[in-house]
Amino acid sequence: MLVRELRQPPEPWSTFQRNRSLWALPFRGLEWSLQWAAYYLSRWALLEVLEYLSVLSVLFAVIFYFAESGDRKKQKHYQAWQVINTAQGKGGSGGRIEALQELNLDHVPLVGVNAAGAFLQGIQLRGANLLRADLAAADLRDSNLEASDLEYANLRSANLRQSSLRHARLESAELQDADLAGADLSGADLSGAGLDDADLRNVNLAGAHWQNIKTIAKANIYGVRNAPEGFVAWALGRKAVSLARENE
Repeated sequence: MLVRELRQPPEPWSTFQRNRSLWALPFRGLEWSLQWAAYYLSRWALLEVLEYLSVLSVLFAVIFYFAESGDRKKQKHYQAWQVINTAQGKGGSGGRIEALQELNLDHVPLVGVNAAGAFLQGIQLRGANLLRADLAAADLRDSNLEASDLEYANLRSANLRQSSLRHARLESAELQDADLAGADLSGADLSGAGLDDADLRNVNLAGAHWQNIKTIAKANIYGVRNAPEGFVAWALGRKAVSLARENE
């Protein structure tokens, strides 16, 4: 910010140029003229007014920026949904990883989102609301879906290897033929879930709510970690299998 300074008038020319070399006179004349110009401008109130106006313009710009932040966020969400909807039915990511993560970070519900067959490896959707989402055959390897709501979600044939589903809500989720090898399902609620033909090898089931699993026929439970008491016997009694390799 400029500071307005009331200057004293410069010395008279006769005093200012005294004892100066002839070659320096043009430069001294310019300096003397500029000093007079600065003197008159320092007494001009218009410049001070213009300075205050420039400060006010910055203040108004900041106010309008924050006032319009809601509209900018809506526009950002609209563009993210456009990316997701345009890519429906297509393979690859198509920008859906970034779009879904952005919406979830802004706490936008992803209820019923359709990303079937999408490449979403490593996606971070902790605590996402994915109620009734269609993620059939989606590649979700190494993803973070901790504490997410996947009730009634379609995860048939989805690849969830090494993914974190800790404390996820998977009630009535369709997990038939899903690849969950090495996934973390500790504390997850599997009530009403369909797990027929699912690959559950080396899954972590510590504290999982498994008693009301709907179906588990032909699911491979080999090497299940931290299996709750009674789970293995219960699963094998309902036609689950325990095979070290998929082709056995």
